[in-house]
Amino acid sequence: MLKVSIIESPRLVIEGKLIAPWTSELRAESTRAREVLHGRELMVDMKSLIGISQEGENVLLELMSDGVNPRGRVVFTKHVLNQLALRMRKDLRDANQ
Repeated sequence: MLKVSIIESPRLVIEGKLIAPWTSELRAESTRAREVLHGRELMVDMKSLIGISQEGENVLLELMSDGVNPRGRVVFTKHVLNQLALRMRKDLRDANQ
């Protein structure tokens, strides 16, 4: 189960496990939130996330590539975000070569 809440319009809070079918829910909610932000940065708060599947990582990577700012406070989410940032940098380097 995944719970997605919009808190103070520029922030989404996700709780639970980021796995299918909830990955599409996060993608849809982030799209809706960015539409009303009119260019302002969207932050995704992952402090209560307890699990992320490969598909969940892929969605987070997509969001990061689109300028969404995911934040985690616990070691698990920080580690996943660091790995995704490295993956994104590598993909950008590969695309520029």
